[in-house]
Amino acid sequence: MTTVRAAALLASPVDVGRGQAAREAARELSGAGYQHESLVDRLQREISQVLGDLMNGGTGEGGVVSLVVIVVVLAVLAMLVLWALRRFSGGRRTESGAVFGQRERTAAEHRAEAERLAAEGAWAGAIQERLRAVARELEERAVVRPMPGRTAMELAEVAGQALPPHAADLRTAARLFDDVTYGGAGGTREGYLTLTALDERLRSARAGVAS
Repeated sequence: MTTVRAAALLASPVDVGRGQAAREAARELSGAGYQHESLVDRLQREISQVLGDLMNGGTGEGGVVSLVVIVVVLAVLAMLVLWALRRFSGGRRTESGAVFGQRERTAAEHRAEAERLAAEGAWAGAIQERLRAVARELEERAVVRPMPGRTAMELAEVAGQALPPHAADLRTAARLFDDVTYGGAGGTREGYLTLTALDERLRSARAGVAS
């Protein structure tokens, strides 16, 4: 009789409590299959599990609350993503495309820094500072109007309209600046001398019309 009862108990479904289910899940997650799970995969799995639990709340009052929570969470995530994209795209122009950095310097100060870097053989930095000296000189002389975030090519276009005989040289200078700043080029002495010669020519050039 005892044997029959034990067999019946073994054959009948077992109602596993929440505590036991949690222990079983923890035991499974501690297995070898999950030990090498990446952090991203783990977060994705846990978020999916949470959303699944909320969706399984039923269609009653609890189900409505679950749907509201899901909508709020998705809305917050969407706003965060949009904010991050706008911040990235807005800062990219000024930080990675502009001629000038955060520090305000005069043309003379940029020129002196360029000469110092050239004396050390730091040609990339010397080219950058020499073009900044050119840009600041044109602004100080009102050949071009100051514009925050202006790129080297934009400077070449605007200054080339005001100084047509130097338009081609300005585009060449802008390409040199972009090559050493964003293209990974190391810069050369010849490139720096090209910028220096252009700087000297532009200092005595007169614009027909300010831009």
